[in-house]
Amino acid sequence: MSLTLTDVKRIANLAKLEISEAEAGATLDKLNGIFSLVEQLKAVDTTGVAPLSHPIAALLPELALRLRADVVSETDHRAEYQQPAPATEDGLYLVPKVIE
Repeated sequence: MSLTLTDVKRIANLAKLEISEAEAGATLDKLNGIFSLVEQLKAVDTTGVAPLSHPIAALLPELALRLRADVVSETDHRAEYQQPAPATEDGLYLVPKVIE
């Protein structure tokens, strides 16, 4: 996919940007460069490559999953925290209506 100068001017207009002819030409070159990189990435055969949980996993697998275990470490104090509230219902704080 590649853009034309008309596409760049239309995008600039949609973004409410004033862009000169020189700026439009430079922007066209940069955008088409980005699109060519994307096309190169799409051309790479990735069959059989497992997805990574984190980019560093490709270089240092021992650091990839250094996340803590997903376990409950705090006790539920909701009832205690809601005790001083003027009004609660079903674990939610009730507040006065401010928007009609």
